[in-house]
Amino acid sequence: MTSSWTSFGGDLHLDLTERRAAGTGLRVALEDALREAVQDGRLAPGTRLPSSRALGEDLGIARNTVVEAYGQLTAEGWLDSRQGSGTTVARRARPEPPTPGRRPASAADPTAPRRRTGRHDLMSGRPDLSLFPRTAWLAAARRALATAPHDALDYGSPLGRIELRQALTHYLARVRGVRTDPDHLLVCTGVTQGLGLLCTALRDRGARALAVEEYGLPPQHAVARAAGLTTLPLPLDDEGARVDRLDSRPGAVLLTPAHQYPTGAPLSAERRADAVRWAREHDRYVIEDDYDGEFRYDRQPLGAMQALDPERVVYAGTAAKSLAPGLRLAWLALPDTLVEPVARLKTLADTMSPVLDQLTLAELITSGTYDRHVRRCRLHYRRRRDRLVTALAEHAPHVRVTGIAAGLHAVLQLPPGSTPEPELLARAQAAGLSLNGLIWHRATPTPTDTPPALVIGYATPPEHAFPAALQALCELLRSA
Repeated sequence: MTSSWTSFGGDLHLDLTERRAAGTGLRVALEDALREAVQDGRLAPGTRLPSSRALGEDLGIARNTVVEAYGQLTAEGWLDSRQGSGTTVARRARPEPPTPGRRPASAADPTAPRRRTGRHDLMSGRPDLSLFPRTAWLAAARRALATAPHDALDYGSPLGRIELRQALTHYLARVRGVRTDPDHLLVCTGVTQGLGLLCTALRDRGARALAVEEYGLPPQHAVARAAGLTTLPLPLDDEGARVDRLDSRPGAVLLTPAHQYPTGAPLSAERRADAVRWAREHDRYVIEDDYDGEFRYDRQPLGAMQALDPERVVYAGTAAKSLAPGLRLAWLALPDTLVEPVARLKTLADTMSPVLDQLTLAELITSGTYDRHVRRCRLHYRRRRDRLVTALAEHAPHVRVTGIAAGLHAVLQLPPGSTPEPELLARAQAAGLSLNGLIWHRATPTPTDTPPALVIGYATPPEHAFPAALQALCELLRSA
């Protein structure tokens, strides 16, 4: 005895057969099935249930049986029933917590970031999503779709739509100094995918290791390891990564030269040249992650390192910070030797990236709308950064703020003897603050005597939520 119904806008499968076979009464079996659907999250709070008559007919049971089951679950608090409004899953109903002793997958994975769990979201790596240019995006999408050829909606090149690759070629040359052309650009669904494709291609060419910065993004390191490469950390100082420590072992080095993530130090001109020289001498590659290249405040923008040698430096850019990570739009400017192998792997991964969003972004760029949007965001984030620095100077003068000449985050370094970082993060969670510590970004175990530091994504909250988040942060730092 089963039912699938769509009164609430989606299918739900109720199976009473096993319960009936076990001798459970019909009404109790229906109650158990509905209760279980609410507990495991298949029926979300607020979901409208079918009428007792409709469900009874679908299940082949008496309407009164359904009425009685609904009544019992309403009395227990699982459902809400109001005259004239039908029956819905109670707003206070929630799925049961995980079985004690079982850990969610993210908790079992040390590379998983701390997700937002509190009222105040200061996690780094994301922009203020309320700034997304919805009206401009919709207008560009309409124009792009109206003028796109019919074959644009067919299977196409794994490199991506030619309209976007042409637009990016001119934009990247003008804004970041990248030297490339449409035939050497590949559009991917995020820098993470692009890095995975590159690591696999390098492994296929014989590489066994990838050099990475001592502090970075653990998910990127996990991607490299999943592709079969060992990660070799490079120390950092005020001039960026110590590329003088590179030897012949890695097949490539992953760098964030314009704005080291997360410490904020730019790679010095001498070290940029040294990294390129290493790649040439050892027949290796530099992977340049230019994750927030458009956002510079107190210094002249640093051009892309790729311009030093397009045949040795892979440039990776993204719309995740300038627009939104949910668009899943990023790009690689590839050396000639890597175009074919990376494009072949992209074909195997997902054939190609979504077309309509590519056409829309191309229209935004060529119309000048994208430039205007980035300028607005740059001003907005600079003001945010200044408010953060001013508040910390007043309420937490013992904290040293670094990495703020560019980007969307800051590193707050506490003096030796302050509350240890794990305890500080626990206090933050208790105060409703979602943020990461510097420890999470380290590629090797952190010495126990390292002073605590926090990575603050000051761009993340919407404008109305930023003052409260800033106040909560200052209170946390005073307690440390």
